[in-house]
Amino acid sequence: MSTDERLLCQPQQAADEALSLSKRDFQSPQQVKWCPGCGSFAVLGQVQHALAEMGVPREKAVFVSGIGCSSRFPYYMNTYGIHGIHGRAPALAWGVKCAQPDLSVWVVTGDGDGLSIGGNHLIHCMRRNLDVNILLLNNQVYGLTKGQYSPTSPYGTRTKSSPSGTIEQPIHPVQIALAAEATFVARTVFSDTAHMARILAAAARHRGTAFIEILQNCVVFADGAFTEVTDRRQRDAHRILLEDGEPIRFGSDGRQGIVLRGLEPAVVTLGEEGAAEEDLLVHNAKTPSRTLAALLASLEPPQFPQAFGIFRQLEKPTYDGLLMQQIHSAVEKNGRGDLARLLGAGTTWYVD
Repeated sequence: MSTDERLLCQPQQAADEALSLSKRDFQSPQQVKWCPGCGSFAVLGQVQHALAEMGVPREKAVFVSGIGCSSRFPYYMNTYGIHGIHGRAPALAWGVKCAQPDLSVWVVTGDGDGLSIGGNHLIHCMRRNLDVNILLLNNQVYGLTKGQYSPTSPYGTRTKSSPSGTIEQPIHPVQIALAAEATFVARTVFSDTAHMARILAAAARHRGTAFIEILQNCVVFADGAFTEVTDRRQRDAHRILLEDGEPIRFGSDGRQGIVLRGLEPAVVTLGEEGAAEEDLLVHNAKTPSRTLAALLASLEPPQFPQAFGIFRQLEKPTYDGLLMQQIHSAVEKNGRGDLARLLGAGTTWYVD
């Protein structure tokens, strides 16, 4: 077989390999050392399932993390991985993606790692629209270092580092991502694996920065933090499942919804006080304006149900794609560079 024939066969060989992949192919032999009952188990399983379903070859996937319970993720994936330093996972992922644009690059971080020391890296990664997937596992506490309050801990939370209650206002991850102009912004929860699977698959297909906040429990230090949206008996009353182009409604019978009164959102019950379905807000994830997405991201219990799903999904040029275009244009114009010649150019000194 000639070289050209072998090259023509490679795409088909890759497709055959992709079709044979399963979740088990992405499970590493490492012992998973999260606490029993931790929500990270569900996230790990769904990520492995999503990659297998999409047929991503293991050698084409890279997982990058910082420090924290969630940052053990690369050890448990049978792919390439980097366990970096605190908060620097987006910067490391940036280098990987720009050096090897064909790789599927995933950043796994937590509310402490990603929004405290790593907040600046995270914001700039999103605003530049690097083609990576960012999973922010939010349990509202520093779990690895034994239960201090984190940037997302609710005001007044009592922890080892805030025995009288934290006096800081929490960061809202989805609102941060929207303000940074991330082109894909979503939220899901560890207890609804079917919903999580759909969001992960959509993020993996997206070209550009995909940011997903995943609410999860810490069974040791913050158990029950999200009971309203995880308990099957009450989650329908406290959770909006966003669908692009559909009215924003919730409740076990779907009779409650969100309307605008002036510039303020309000909860209504269809059929009561003249509320009709045509009055409800209709979700639009593909509008360039952030206004509706930001309003939905601001809805929080106990006054409002919390929104889950895709808040924003836009197609824009990616940082890595534009970078490769510039490099290609420069090479076409000036030829491929010679590092040794560059270093020896101009005035030089030799020191014995």
